[in-house]
Amino acid sequence: MARPNPGPEGTDSSPAQHRPPDQTRHHPVVLEQQAKRARDIQLRIADWITAYAGSMQFVYIHIVVFAVWILFIEHRPWPTLTLIVSLEAIFLSTFVMIGQNRQADFQQAKADHDFNEEELELKTNTQLTREIHTLTTELHNRLLGQARR
Repeated sequence: MARPNPGPEGTDSSPAQHRPPDQTRHHPVVLEQQAKRARDIQLRIADWITAYAGSMQFVYIHIVVFAVWILFIEHRPWPTLTLIVSLEAIFLSTFVMIGQNRQADFQQAKADHDFNEEELELKTNTQLTREIHTLTTELHNRLLGQARR
């Protein structure tokens, strides 16, 4: 693995340098979702099915199975194959909707977390700005008071 070029002082100032290579930083909502998925067997099964159904291996297997079925097992108009494919489409569309609902829940949780963090940062910045204004006013008054003497 290539290492980044060091900076002018001979050290790499990237934050990843101080973190072990196998630990990447994740959003707190991502960590919470990973923990939730690890605890729930139904979510793990749904993840596995969704990942498999979205793979090229799934496509290749279906191409082979459909070709064999059409050429060797059933002849016109393939009523059993039509039934099987329809049932499979129903279940796969259900898994797609489950995935979309979970993604929407994740996005909402992430947006809520980010909103709360931004609100806290805004309050902190507002407080700091007010304190800077107070200190600047006080300093200005002291300097003007000394200049008058």
